[in-house]
Amino acid sequence: MKNIVVLISGNGSNLQAIIDACKQKKINATIRAVFSNKAEAFGLERAREAGIPAHVLTADLFASREAFDRELMQEIDAYAPDVVVLAGYMRILSPAFVEHFAGRLLNIHPSLLPKYPGLHTHRQALENGDTEHGTSVHFVTDELDGGPVILQAKVPVFAGDTEDDVTARVQTQEHAIYPLVVSWLIEGRLVMRDNSAWLDGVRLPPQGHAYE
Repeated sequence: MKNIVVLISGNGSNLQAIIDACKQKKINATIRAVFSNKAEAFGLERAREAGIPAHVLTADLFASREAFDRELMQEIDAYAPDVVVLAGYMRILSPAFVEHFAGRLLNIHPSLLPKYPGLHTHRQALENGDTEHGTSVHFVTDELDGGPVILQAKVPVFAGDTEDDVTARVQTQEHAIYPLVVSWLIEGRLVMRDNSAWLDGVRLPPQGHAYE
């Protein structure tokens, strides 16, 4: 059985989707541990509820980002992960961390990358009058929200939508596509090569595999 480690900073709804997918055997792997940089993150409760070891590592204990990431790497490595999943993890990772887990480090970002990297994506979509928005699962590289896109899901944006409306619509899609991509990586169907995502031996286009 392959091993997954999940990193979170908040509510952990994508973590829950992955926990559920593992229980339902949609992902043929075990979540060995959950780490958070926030002691109050509700996702830690989700982990404990599922009997998964839940760890807190806070930045104030370390002199630098690099020192923090070195310790985090060591603690993650103790669980021998085949895949490391960022599920709402709100820290920029050091190059050494990214390199150490290259090709097995996934992130989900709430926009149709390369549009709206960084924060407040739903607000930007609304302010710009977008009629379409969405979410992207991608491999993590040194470039913020810039690694090869694997899969995107689109949602409509309607006149009169609030940020909460858009968030809810996007999260529904996230909970469908993130476990799917994790399962592809676990099964060996998905790889990162030549700074691109490859699925079943086929190089995916810049927007990733189309999800309908």
